[in-house]
Amino acid sequence: MQDTPIAFLKRLLSAPGPSGDEDRAARVWRAEARTFADQVYSDVLGNSFAVLEGSGPRILLAGHIDEIGVMISHIDENGFLYFSPIGGWDAQVLIGQRVRLLGRHGEVIGVVGKKPIHLLKPEDRNQATKIEQMWIDIGVSSRAEATELVQVGDTGVIDAPVYELRGGRIVSRSIDNRIGAFTVLEALRLLSQNRPAAYVAAVATTQEEITFGGATTAAFSFDPQVAIVVDVTFATDHPDADQRQWNTVKLGGGPVLSRGSANSGRVFRRLVELAERESIPYNVQIAPRYTGTDADAIHHVRGGIASAVIAIPNRYMHSPNEMIEISDVAHAVKLIAAFVHSVASVTEFIPADE
Repeated sequence: MQDTPIAFLKRLLSAPGPSGDEDRAARVWRAEARTFADQVYSDVLGNSFAVLEGSGPRILLAGHIDEIGVMISHIDENGFLYFSPIGGWDAQVLIGQRVRLLGRHGEVIGVVGKKPIHLLKPEDRNQATKIEQMWIDIGVSSRAEATELVQVGDTGVIDAPVYELRGGRIVSRSIDNRIGAFTVLEALRLLSQNRPAAYVAAVATTQEEITFGGATTAAFSFDPQVAIVVDVTFATDHPDADQRQWNTVKLGGGPVLSRGSANSGRVFRRLVELAERESIPYNVQIAPRYTGTDADAIHHVRGGIASAVIAIPNRYMHSPNEMIEISDVAHAVKLIAAFVHSVASVTEFIPADE
């Protein structure tokens, strides 16, 4: 991809945005959208919309902008902070990490602490540490000092920078799912250079990791006939991956098309046809019960929305060092743009007698 989108991606990944507190990341997204979209706005839940106006069907491109994080639950008399998880953490990932807390007057750096191994009883050394046994140390000596900087209810994220690796690979926290919010906006950027007939909105949704609230209200307010949701999925090209469950999904193997549950069969088949016509590499993963994405909320809003999930292969999900390959994003952008151009009517995804 070009240097400008990559610079935008780095800004977006660097901005903290835990679920329910996405404002900082959303502002970065909206600032970029204003460089080419016809309309840019937000709503009361913090969703950010970028619109290309047209006279054709209404199409929503959704990627959630929130990430997992932590929330301060208690401050003790010595200034140590106790916390609860926001979203689905493997508690072992948190041990010893630095965190960026979104404090009263700005960001505050802290360290996740626990009892060191030297002080553990032999029978406890092989036990997984629970979040309730951890704390955050921000380098103060009292509750009074701590409350000058943070308070109960403040949120935070892991303090992990973005790195570009070999082969077009990027590692960062927040790839789940800042990369989805990035992809839908880049698809809209591409569409702005060759405008479709459709009325198209890219939306960076909020609260996907905790409530699906952003996707629900965004779909209701925009009222699309068709929706494409972009999220991440599990890459299976690393040791100990279960390819029997998740199929063979590789970084650099192209976007992954989800089939089943919230995915419209007609939209899925259109995406496959377009990928093959445009020589876009792709893979398929199944979702027999639910997708675990915003599509689960979007597809049954109002009278129903023909929806599908396009996923970016991701290693080490919900960790400080999630990894993706940028070529998969570029292929997803191309596929989404081709799909939007292909939609001619509001009824073509409604089942009918043939």
